[in-house]
Amino acid sequence: MAAAAASPRDPHGRKRKCRPGACSGWVSPRRFPAAVCTSMDCYTANWNPLGDSAFYRKYELYSMDWDLKEELRDCLVAAAPYGGPIALLRNPWRKEKAASVRPVLDIYSASGMPLASLLWKSGPVVSLGWSAEEELLCVQEDGAVLVYGLHGDFRRHFSMGNEVLQNRVLDARIFHTEFGSGVAILTGAHRFTLSANVGDLKLRRMPEVPGLQSAPSCWTVLCQDRVAHILLAVGPDLYLLDHAACSAVTPPGLAPGVSSFLQMAVSFTYRHLALFTDTGYIWMGTASLKEKLCEFNCNIRAAPKQMVWCSRPRSKERAVVVAWERRLMVVGDAPESIQFVLDEDSYLVPELDGVRIFSRSTHEFLHEVPAASEEIFKIASMAPGALLLEAQKEYEAASFGKCFLDRFPPDSFVRMCQDLRVLNAIRDYHIGIPLTYSQYKQLTIQVLLDRLVLRRLYPLAIQICEYLRLPEVQGVSRILAHWACYKVQQKDVSDEDVARAINQKLGDTPGVSYSDIAARAYGCGRTELAIKLLEYEPRSGEQVPLLLKMKRSKLALSKAIESGDTDLVFTVLLHLKNELNRGDFFMTLRNQPMALSLYRQFCKHQELETLKDLYNQDDNHQELGSFHIRASYAAEERIEGRVAALQTAADAFYKAKNEFAAKATEDQMRLLRLQRRLEDELGGQFLDLSLHDTVTTLILGGHNKRAEQLARDFRIPDKRLWWLKLTALADLEDWEELEKFSKSKKSPIGYLPFVEICIKQHNKYEAKKYASRVSPEQKVKALLLVGDVAQAADVAIEHRNEAELSLVLSHCTGATDGATADKIQRARAQAQKK
Repeated sequence: MAAAAASPRDPHGRKRKCRPGACSGWVSPRRFPAAVCTSMDCYTANWNPLGDSAFYRKYELYSMDWDLKEELRDCLVAAAPYGGPIALLRNPWRKEKAASVRPVLDIYSASGMPLASLLWKSGPVVSLGWSAEEELLCVQEDGAVLVYGLHGDFRRHFSMGNEVLQNRVLDARIFHTEFGSGVAILTGAHRFTLSANVGDLKLRRMPEVPGLQSAPSCWTVLCQDRVAHILLAVGPDLYLLDHAACSAVTPPGLAPGVSSFLQMAVSFTYRHLALFTDTGYIWMGTASLKEKLCEFNCNIRAAPKQMVWCSRPRSKERAVVVAWERRLMVVGDAPESIQFVLDEDSYLVPELDGVRIFSRSTHEFLHEVPAASEEIFKIASMAPGALLLEAQKEYEAASFGKCFLDRFPPDSFVRMCQDLRVLNAIRDYHIGIPLTYSQYKQLTIQVLLDRLVLRRLYPLAIQICEYLRLPEVQGVSRILAHWACYKVQQKDVSDEDVARAINQKLGDTPGVSYSDIAARAYGCGRTELAIKLLEYEPRSGEQVPLLLKMKRSKLALSKAIESGDTDLVFTVLLHLKNELNRGDFFMTLRNQPMALSLYRQFCKHQELETLKDLYNQDDNHQELGSFHIRASYAAEERIEGRVAALQTAADAFYKAKNEFAAKATEDQMRLLRLQRRLEDELGGQFLDLSLHDTVTTLILGGHNKRAEQLARDFRIPDKRLWWLKLTALADLEDWEELEKFSKSKKSPIGYLPFVEICIKQHNKYEAKKYASRVSPEQKVKALLLVGDVAQAADVAIEHRNEAELSLVLSHCTGATDGATADKIQRARAQAQKK
């Protein structure tokens, strides 16, 4: 095995930095020394071959300035991928420490800048891990998982179930899937419980492993076909646990003589698996355990402290990094390995395209050298990139050279320059997010902005948005909203100052919701600040729900009325009704006429008793009378109840000084009583008929005297009574009775209605009887109705009425009435001569 020489150090003992370009996809976070190596050897000095087809490089990201008082091996350590933060829980309940010494949870950036530090006041912690949203998950021995933010703020907690609580936690893993971040637990009963997404907690108890009496020597979480599985080793056997069964599995091509598996590692993408055996062999293959990639004998039988994969997207090379106390080994499909000496305790963090390695003093990155970098820096290379490098002005040469290329689209070049500037900015030591280009593209700019916001680096995030010209809603507006939500948490600043500062900064920025910021203020216990912020919210539909939540219902009602949205007003009214007692609720409505009117409309359809109470409270006797009239017909079936309701209505009308309505109501009461008596005496249906229909029904039933008596009792005018009787007798076709009726006395409605009603009943014979009795001014119309055109013409000529002549002439048809038409024309001519 070939051992790689340690990288040269500067006079101060720190590792030398490479020039830009030597670190493909990276820009050094520190200033470069004045004297820079210009030979090709400087770029490839830290390249280490692994076989004939790949080189691996380890270089420094940061010189860590954190002041660690304990070794990493004495801490629980968790580092987030994608250049994420590092969490250390010092003194995790070691026996040699005094029981009174509280553990300390520290959170640092990848460059070692402190982000948070807090005394741990909860139970013993078994494992730490970061979620995809950069929330720290602390798994306790009792199965409780405490979730903290990047700055040590407590977010929430959840339990992994009663079984875990009873049997305690032996070991835990935090893993990431396409659904989110998950937690897997190994209990003291040697059973596994997991949840694939802590954001939507659904606990799954895995099947029992037959005959398992002690903890497995190693285990990990695999994600296959969108389902999380557990792979564990018990002696020389491997078991795969899914949601339904426990299956024994055997890696293909495994070297013989294995009596135990000491370590296992799954790749960043869950596609590959590595197994370290007690014989010193490292088996590498697919995570499905169906295909073997390679096997390497490291000649070390001691269990490694860590083992992780080191691979690059779209690369065919596969390598595993194995770490012991003072040795780091990179192995792959080659007979040799790359070895590094570790000067101090180190921790490995698998990444999408490499491995981060940090210790007390340094933070390094180990990865496969990309093929493009090999083409540029290999000896005697004539690749275009190598030729440009000779100019020693890579950026200027590329920018100048592209002008001489035909059909070269500048967009990709510009985007790459922009991306490199962004990466350079976030890799600064004070920012501490060492992303590679591959990680940056996988993470996306939106997630990167979210992470800058989590770190409260609002100015940098806004500068990046403006530089990349992102849409305001996705960029600057969103960041300003996050800044405002952070601003409301500053309780040392007055509500007035905070509200003014937020409004001055945000103004009318599109995409910013003041109601969301106000909700955050209310969640922080600053109700008055939330109300002040809501004054800047232009959308009433966003203001009102939060005001109701803050129990400022009367203010919410005012805002809803100002909006003119009736649905919004109804929402507030229903909330107020449930919140206040009836008296206070009605008093609130009295001060808001629009709300009162809308609530009355609602009560008319939904709550009639409440409507009555409203009228009573307002002494609105007119509406109260109308209410009782409607109630008498809608709710009362018995005649006595209906009459009683009408009496109440009449009393209300008298109080309202509406005598007409009161008298009409009393008449209706009399009519109801009479109708009941008629039903009792005559049978038939009289109730709920109108006065006219009651008279008509009596006439149709042959009870003329009763009809006339009813008309006298209710003072029905003669004209109306004659019309009712005429219509009823015609409907009965009782022509004899009709004729008697017409001769009983002089008709107050004349006799033309008799003619018209007979014609309507298609009885021209009866109609002619009354045509002669029609008054002279209506006689022409009557004669025309019975079809006597000639006599109608004579009457019209006699009257010398031009209108009547024209009417008769319009009824003359063809040869039948030709003589009559000529007669009318002659009469007109004579009238004109005179």
